Amino acid sequence: MINLQRETKINLQVRDENGAIEDRAKHGVVWGSRLAGLDQSVFPMLGHLLPYADTVFNHRQASTLLEEVPRLPAGVLTDEFAREVIELGQAVLDGPGLYLWFLGD
Repeated sequence: MINLQRETKINLQVRDENGAIEDRAKHGVVWGSRLAGLDQSVFPMLGHLLPYADTVFNHRQASTLLEEVPRLPAGVLTDEFAREVIELGQAVLDGPGLYLWFLGD
């Protein structure tokens, strides 16, 4: 039997308050059991990501997100994507009216 199920990937962008894309990650993260299984009480931001929906973080939420990334168990995010989350999250903190968008498939 052929497996027709495709990988679900979450991508990342920085957008302004009008929705214009300011920056984007070069890598995405594949949705899997490790990401889906994050304890929301320990990882309140990343624990709320969904594979088929967009999740948007404002300045204050991005700050909390940046505290979560270094504490993630190994293998939840690739090193490349973790670096981009930190870099783009910091851009949201540094720029007025910016939002961090996790884009589900």
